[in-house]
Amino acid sequence: MNQRFAHVRDWIFDLDNCLYPASTGLFALIDERMGAYIQRLLDCDPGEARRVQKAHFHEHGTTLAGLMKTHGVDASDFLEDVHAIPLDRVQCDERLARALPGLPGRRFVFTNGDEPYARRVLEAIGVHSHFDELHDIHASELRPKPDPHGYALLCERFGIDPVHALLVDDMAANLKPAKALGMTTVWVDNDSERGSHGADDSFIDHRITDVAKWLESILEESQ
Repeated sequence: MNQRFAHVRDWIFDLDNCLYPASTGLFALIDERMGAYIQRLLDCDPGEARRVQKAHFHEHGTTLAGLMKTHGVDASDFLEDVHAIPLDRVQCDERLARALPGLPGRRFVFTNGDEPYARRVLEAIGVHSHFDELHDIHASELRPKPDPHGYALLCERFGIDPVHALLVDDMAANLKPAKALGMTTVWVDNDSERGSHGADDSFIDHRITDVAKWLESILEESQ
């Protein structure tokens, strides 16, 4: 293994806009369903629903977190509804499928989505068999990244030593709690919405634009 990552035993990856490109536009479909959900919830027009949705996203990290806090929305009902989208935009990534098994140690997905949706996406990408475990929003007790609580639960649940772990995420702010725990951090700077918000070199160890390309490069350097 490349010497910069020789200490890593546990490889932790975000899912959306990270294991597939932000340009895929999958979140646009989820956004549409979130807007429709909020319209029904608040009996409001699309413009107001959009304003509420983004206000919660910016203030609470996820739209769900804000809706739960201000309107008592049931998380399971919301997640099942907004994730009921077609995945035909998601491309099978053979490069990623080849690279992931070459990583020494365990491989995890750590997502603010729920497990059924995450598994559907992993299957669409063609990498579902290359991950050891998945830690979703329910496993984080409905406290989404970057709330440190979910990170602590992830480490406790799987016996992860943060000093020997690495987190890859397209949301720079999500790396700050990981760095505080001692993890190596990798920011996927690929123009995802709010991805660069709060970005700071003090908690970002590596910047990349494509996960498969990065994995290929570090595996090649280790040969």
